[in-house]
Amino acid sequence: MVERRLPVVTLLTDFGLQDYFVAAMKGVIYNICPEACVVDITHLIPPHDVIGAAFTLGAVYHEFPRWTVHVVVVDPGVGTARRPIVVVGDQHYFVGPDNGVFSVVYEREPYIRVYHLTEEHFFRSTPSATFHGRDIFAPVAAWLARGVEPVHMGVPVEDFIRLKFPKPVPKDANVYQGIVLHVDRFGNLVTNFDAALLTSVLGEDFRRRCQVIVAQTRISGLRRTFGEVPRGEPVAYIGSAGFLEVAINQGNAAQTLKATRGTEVSIVVAPEF
Repeated sequence: MVERRLPVVTLLTDFGLQDYFVAAMKGVIYNICPEACVVDITHLIPPHDVIGAAFTLGAVYHEFPRWTVHVVVVDPGVGTARRPIVVVGDQHYFVGPDNGVFSVVYEREPYIRVYHLTEEHFFRSTPSATFHGRDIFAPVAAWLARGVEPVHMGVPVEDFIRLKFPKPVPKDANVYQGIVLHVDRFGNLVTNFDAALLTSVLGEDFRRRCQVIVAQTRISGLRRTFGEVPRGEPVAYIGSAGFLEVAINQGNAAQTLKATRGTEVSIVVAPEF
């Protein structure tokens, strides 16, 4: 007997929680696909923060079942010439604006297809110029959840927008330069040092051999978790999203170290003997 899963639709927006926007999107989805399971990833992305949305999506989409429909609406260009798109990659669908918000997906997935949504009968009738989340992206997501193929919704495109996320660079044989890529709600600093890359470049024992420098604070070695240092002390570790992070045990690293997205982070690796 073949297992039949309920269709899953996720929502990731900068709409916040005090207005009707998120509920309106859910209402549209349920009207078209009543059996859908709608999951809120977050609606607290800072307004217009496309990079923050791209990072958040990249950290979570692979945790969902195959053919989940991920709707991302962080859309400062709503109503302009920017295109509404659906992306197919890694047996997931991604629906939203063509403004780079799916850049992490483009980077990670070796084979993707992108469609400009042009078939307006899949949209809500008379779409608003300012609420494409409700009028275009939500209904398209619902039809995808019901089994409609993206090829029936638009035309393939190859000139979609890709944001360039900065990569760590070697400064010399033992020093690597990166940045803070994201600050979470606890003030933890998520860097752009990927654990897999660190292991491949620096070896399996890089956690013991390296020092992390951020905002003139030097942290020796990587720990497994926060509580391995005293309360109020900085700690570096590999976070749940697979990146090197810096935190203050039971504190706020962003405030304490006066660091924000883009703050430089260095890794100094002791030579092997």
